[in-house]
Amino acid sequence: MRIYGFSSESFVDGPGIRVALFVQGCDNACPHCHNLDSWDIDGGEEYTVREIIKKIKDAIGRTHLGVRPISPSGGGRKALNRQVRGVTFSGGEPFLQARELAIVAEAVKRMGLDITTYTGHTYEELLMRDDEDVKSLLDITDYLIDGPYIHELRDIGLKFRGSSNQRIIDMNETRRLGEVVLFESQA
Repeated sequence: MRIYGFSSESFVDGPGIRVALFVQGCDNACPHCHNLDSWDIDGGEEYTVREIIKKIKDAIGRTHLGVRPISPSGGGRKALNRQVRGVTFSGGEPFLQARELAIVAEAVKRMGLDITTYTGHTYEELLMRDDEDVKSLLDITDYLIDGPYIHELRDIGLKFRGSSNQRIIDMNETRRLGEVVLFESQA
C-alpha cells in the first residue's frame, strides 16, 4: 500500500475520535485540494497491510487510556477517557487501493471499530464499477463521505466535509433499506 499520512487521533475525519489513514494516489484532482501531495500514485511511503494494521493497533493502544493517574505516585490529575470509535480512510483516493483497505477494514471491524471512507467519487459512480474490490470496501464501510471537493460550494460549517455537495452516507442503513440514507451527526 502507498500511504500519504497517518493520524493516531483525529476529531475531524468522521464521527467520534478516530485513527485516520491517508492513502497516496488520487484520480480526482479536485481544484483547491488541501492534500495536493497525495495525488502522485508513486509518492508517499510503502507499507504492507500487516504493517498498517499494526500501526492502527498501536494507535488504539495509546489512545484507549481510560481514566488513570498521571503522576507515578497515583495522586493528582486524572487523564481523560479517550475511546477511539473508528478508523477513517482518506486520501488521496481510497478506492484506488480498495483491495488492501478492505482487508485492513476487516481487521478494524474485529477490533470493534467502525469504518469511515472518503471518496471524490459519488456512491452511485462507485456502484456502477464492475470491480469486486470496490464493492468489498463499500460493503465494509459504515460511513461513506462522497463527492468531489468543489471550492465554489465550500462551507466551513459542515461536519467532516469541505463542500456542500459532499454527503455523509450511513452505509448500514443504506444497505438495509436499499436507498441512500444520509447520516447527520451531533458529534
